[in-house]
Amino acid sequence: MRAIGICLSLTLFALSALAQQPARATKTYTSADEIKALIAKAKSERKGDAPIVAEQILTLAPYNANLEYRAAVGPAAVHEKEAEMFYVIEGSGTLMTGGKLTNEKRTNSANLTGTGIENGTARDIAKGDFVIVPENTPHWFSSINGTLVLMSLHVPREGGK
Repeated sequence: MRAIGICLSLTLFALSALAQQPARATKTYTSADEIKALIAKAKSERKGDAPIVAEQILTLAPYNANLEYRAAVGPAAVHEKEAEMFYVIEGSGTLMTGGKLTNEKRTNSANLTGTGIENGTARDIAKGDFVIVPENTPHWFSSINGTLVLMSLHVPREGGK
């Protein structure tokens, strides 16, 4: 009985602590100068040959627009419950969509990753381009010309698993 009381007390304490955690601050505007600063920050924070560094641009729960600084080819992905929208801020590369992930691994309950994509469709992308990748669609930046800077936004979809 005492063990149940201790477990209940610890659970209530943990829930209380979580409830007191500050929510992410809403940020609904970012200037062009702030974007330039985020790009410089991401570039300086890149360690070794890390393929991507992400910085937060905007937040309006449950959405986050992120800056993705990509300086090398990284893993392919599938988001089972979210579409993902990309806007190319700087640079160019090749985005492959569709097909099948190679060496597929589950990263969490709603996402898969892989080393690439087989039988996908390649599309060259460059500054100013917009792309939306539907949920359950493999996608991969299979080549990057120098660096590729993107705005990415994950969009929850009812059609997701």
